[in-house]
Amino acid sequence: MKDYTIDIEQEKSEILKRYRTLLRACKSTLKKGDKGMIRLAFDMAVDSHKDMRRKSGEPYIYHPIAVAQIAAEEIGLGTTSIVCALLHDVVEDTDITLDDIEHKFGKKVTKIIDGLTKISGVFDANSSMQAENFRKMLLTLADDVRVILIKLADRLHNMRTMEFMPRDKQLKICSETVYLYAPLAHRLGLYSLKSELEDLSMKYMEPETYKFIALKLNEKKAEREHFISEFIGPITKILSGQGLEAQVLGRPKSIHSIWTKMKKKGIPFEEVYDLFAIRIILICNAELEKSESWKAYSIVTDLYRPNPDRLRDWISSPKANGYESLHTTVMGPKGQWVEVQIRSQRMNEIAEKGFAAHWKYKESSSDSGLDQWVTKVRELLSNPEANALDFLDDFKMNLFSDEIFIFTPKGDLMQLPIDATALDFAFEIHSDVGAKCIGAKVNHKLVPLSYKLQNGDQVEIITSTKQTPKEDWLTYVVTAKAKAKIKSSLKDEKRKIADDGKEILERKLKSLKITYNTDNILKLSYYFKLQSTQDLFYNVAKGLIDVKDLKEYVASEKIVEQKPQQTTDNENIQSLIKQVKTKDSDILLIGEDLQKIDYKLSSCCNPIPGDDVFGFVTVSEGIKIHRTNCPNATKLMSSFGYRILKAKWTSQKQLAFLTGLQITGIDEVGLINNLTQIISNDFKVNMRSITVDSDEGIFSGSIMIYVNDTQHLEDLIAKLKQVKGITDITRFDSDTEKINFKSTG
Repeated sequence: MKDYTIDIEQEKSEILKRYRTLLRACKSTLKKGDKGMIRLAFDMAVDSHKDMRRKSGEPYIYHPIAVAQIAAEEIGLGTTSIVCALLHDVVEDTDITLDDIEHKFGKKVTKIIDGLTKISGVFDANSSMQAENFRKMLLTLADDVRVILIKLADRLHNMRTMEFMPRDKQLKICSETVYLYAPLAHRLGLYSLKSELEDLSMKYMEPETYKFIALKLNEKKAEREHFISEFIGPITKILSGQGLEAQVLGRPKSIHSIWTKMKKKGIPFEEVYDLFAIRIILICNAELEKSESWKAYSIVTDLYRPNPDRLRDWISSPKANGYESLHTTVMGPKGQWVEVQIRSQRMNEIAEKGFAAHWKYKESSSDSGLDQWVTKVRELLSNPEANALDFLDDFKMNLFSDEIFIFTPKGDLMQLPIDATALDFAFEIHSDVGAKCIGAKVNHKLVPLSYKLQNGDQVEIITSTKQTPKEDWLTYVVTAKAKAKIKSSLKDEKRKIADDGKEILERKLKSLKITYNTDNILKLSYYFKLQSTQDLFYNVAKGLIDVKDLKEYVASEKIVEQKPQQTTDNENIQSLIKQVKTKDSDILLIGEDLQKIDYKLSSCCNPIPGDDVFGFVTVSEGIKIHRTNCPNATKLMSSFGYRILKAKWTSQKQLAFLTGLQITGIDEVGLINNLTQIISNDFKVNMRSITVDSDEGIFSGSIMIYVNDTQHLEDLIAKLKQVKGITDITRFDSDTEKINFKSTG
């Protein structure tokens, strides 16, 4: 056992030092009695966690102090939040109960801590623990947004200190962060926090790309700083000459946003021009904010020519998360596009600290987009029938997506997610309007229910008392509100029809001399492969099951035992893990102790040895192997974390794996011959197919080849890139998106 005696005193003084730093961060918000409250929470946290240590070996108390520090300093939260941040893990990890907390700190603190405490107990095994926890957290958000803000601070600190976690845990936590927490931070207007969460996730999910971009950014740092100072010099001079007080600074873009741009546009790092943005922060009174912002815009665009398609005015119409700013892209002095953001100090604080700053300035904004957003969260949570994973998808679709602005016939403004239809708009007005909707007029022209709305459309809904929701409506709508109301209405309708079917079935069974009892009804449901007895009654009422079908059932004389629906719980997973692998495919080691287990390679990303991979336990196809950067990986890991298994390649090379290369270049004589020579003769690689196309001197081709592993593929790519005329080579897998290979560019 390691002797900590010498370290204990040192650790005690370090804990106190961190506590004092926290108090300094809270200073501006402290009222009378607050310091004593924070001290009480700190003492309770220190005492509760005294025997606990983090994976790094540090005392556990460092974590709650750090979370409280982030909440105070980076989000700008007050005393109640600091107390909750210090105590956020005590109920889950120690003997302290919610009653103990209520006794010392009152109901408000208790409610927030309850929202921060993970759910204990058993769930439907097909559901996801993460999804349930997320839903519980959001239920509390509807009452107190501080739950989410503290949870984001907790997640940020965990991400900052994740190097000591095992690899599979890192991947799970990062996927959940990118899938849920980063979009949530964005939706609450916490841009700097969102960027850091995305960058840290990328650091663990795409380590090589992350290091590559970080290195490139560092190499160009001095050059970039020189360009920024040259660019902002004249702006600063004219601003002060016209009596505008402002801070002008250059801000580098995040690594994640640069990588997203590289993927989206299919370009190497060198072709990403907007690696930074210029921010002009005006120091002025609230009533002058708008006029001074446009004055600053005029100064910038007099100096540098703007791109007319890139003006974004979020001052006249703020984003739903309260974000206000003017964005324009201008041509810099060296023929390079530069993004310029213009905003006031108040707008900047809301952009940096989001929700917390928004409440501080609430008096000045009468109809806040954030209030509407929280109302939408409440609406989404009020649907009691949604299963947790459907809920998660609806939540992402509706509350994280960008919005469009739609006008009613009277000129009122409504916000809907992108891709919303006329039918979504009808349900947004009122459930009854949606249910009776037969069509719409968009900008005075008649359109169908499925018409996708565009930003700025004016919409009038046409209704009929005879209309009722239809099954195919579910394919037209994207908002959670519309989906929930349509499903609910269809269920009611189905229930009425099923009640009639129940009586019909009872009569028909009687005529066939079959006893009408629960056992026989379940046997019939199973025989007709229906999910529930309600489906059986419904099909009978609709005439889909008649006397002839029932007679066939009797004739088959099968004694069918009702089988429970196949589920994948932890026991199934363990039994799958214990299966012994076939002797001819021992190229992957799977699970915590890296055993040899049967698996299938996933067709959505075609992993090859050397790729960073994980195993996923499916319901019906055993274990499937995916690349960690597979397009589906983030969703699988964040929604079904408990089904993820470690997987690692052995160094065997006897098997060949199919992968594809997209090659572009200048059409030179003998180019194809040179390529095939290297592939077939130098590398002894088998080709499955080759397709080439030449257009006005530009050559593009795709080759499907069999390789042993990523090293083999990298060596081949490096050699192919030496062929005269080749400009770019990217790897792709079957139908998935093309991925810029790291040796490119």
